[in-house]
Amino acid sequence: MYPNAGRSRALYLLLFYVTGGCSKPTLRNERVQQDSVLSDKLHQDVANFEYDHEAFLGKEDAKTFDQLSPEESIERLGKIVERIDENNDNFVTLEELKAWIIRVQKRYIYENVAKVWKDYDLNKDNNISWEEFKKATYGYYLENPEEFQDTVDQFSLKKMLPRDERRFKAADMNGDMVATREEFTAFLHPEEFDHMKDIVIFETLEDIDKNSDGYVDEDEYIADMYTKEDGAIEPEWVKTEREQFTDFRDLNKDGKMDKNEIRHWILPEDYDHAQAEARHLVYESDKNKDKRLSKHEILDKWSMFVGSQATNYGEDLTRNHIEL
Repeated sequence: MYPNAGRSRALYLLLFYVTGGCSKPTLRNERVQQDSVLSDKLHQDVANFEYDHEAFLGKEDAKTFDQLSPEESIERLGKIVERIDENNDNFVTLEELKAWIIRVQKRYIYENVAKVWKDYDLNKDNNISWEEFKKATYGYYLENPEEFQDTVDQFSLKKMLPRDERRFKAADMNGDMVATREEFTAFLHPEEFDHMKDIVIFETLEDIDKNSDGYVDEDEYIADMYTKEDGAIEPEWVKTEREQFTDFRDLNKDGKMDKNEIRHWILPEDYDHAQAEARHLVYESDKNKDKRLSKHEILDKWSMFVGSQATNYGEDLTRNHIEL
């Protein structure tokens, strides 16, 4: 018997698509993936290091560190430095620091994966194979296909299965069809990983391109956001979106968006906040100017990285976090 989680998820997806998920929204459907800022604090090191703390630790852990004594802050920072130093050469490079900042800022996706991990890691080997995922998610459907014959074709599990397999293969960096935690995170949250952006674009095109010509025209672009009711007048925002399509989406003015134009639309190039913060931290801490940081250099600037504003200990310090 397949796990209840797999059957429930399959049935949930089926019900979602049949009872309303397949109907097009009457409100704007946001597809654009914007990088969020690292902190809503002002970046003003002369006054305080609050921005740096939230960028380096994440907002929740920054609050935790605020309750630590200087001694414990430094001790914990030392352990963090060892995790940042991925190649164990006793130095933190700009690239390693940037990767850490990105990981901290996206902690929520790792926490999300942690919550569902046990539902898919059926043999408890701390990896998830494609066969495990397929069994947990589609097992009931594969065993009882006759129960799913009336599903709306566009969103049928029959179509979702190969789509998931294609995405799983894209996330599987070494091609063994067994996902590590990082690979499974990329599978569930492809928009957060650079090597998955092509699959995000392909799936977007697949969703919107109703006539399957490999492009998104203006009507398809609008239909993804809005369905006009009989006799209804288009809202002003829809008219604005039509202008946006002509002026900013259709870059080569051929009346449709190709894959490159879709990439420009849903994955716009933005200011690289993580890169800028990593450069700032290296610049401020790199005493010998060798463009990398030793553990000593980081600990010497501990107040900028983690800070400490109190010496009392609170119950929140016992909170367990996902290991980054």
